[in-house]
Amino acid sequence: MSHGEKKIAKIIEELTMFFFSVGAHRIKSGIEILEGQAVISLWADYDKQFRSSLKYMEECFGGEKNQGIEDFYWELAGSGEPGEASQLLLVGMMVDKAEIRIEEKEVSLKLYKNIEDGYI
Repeated sequence: MSHGEKKIAKIIEELTMFFFSVGAHRIKSGIEILEGQAVISLWADYDKQFRSSLKYMEECFGGEKNQGIEDFYWELAGSGEPGEASQLLLVGMMVDKAEIRIEEKEVSLKLYKNIEDGYI
């Protein structure tokens, strides 16, 4: 398994733990490798009392990617408490683009991670 594949697995792991922390009972995830890009799709229901946590997640994914931090700290993803600010910020820095749709009872994400030289 390449480092890129491990990074994608860490992203899925961290977001799965996050969704459990916001009361999800149903979580679906998928990975699709396209030309020059990995697309990570996630869908989950959530407990509406945690809607502010979803808004915070959205803010974390709105920042710019930081390649230096990703290269150095990606192995720390999943090491903190689920939904912890530093974990969401780290995942946000690992992806190149995020599309997030928060509905009344469910949330969906589509995360894009560029692939360099055909490798993740």
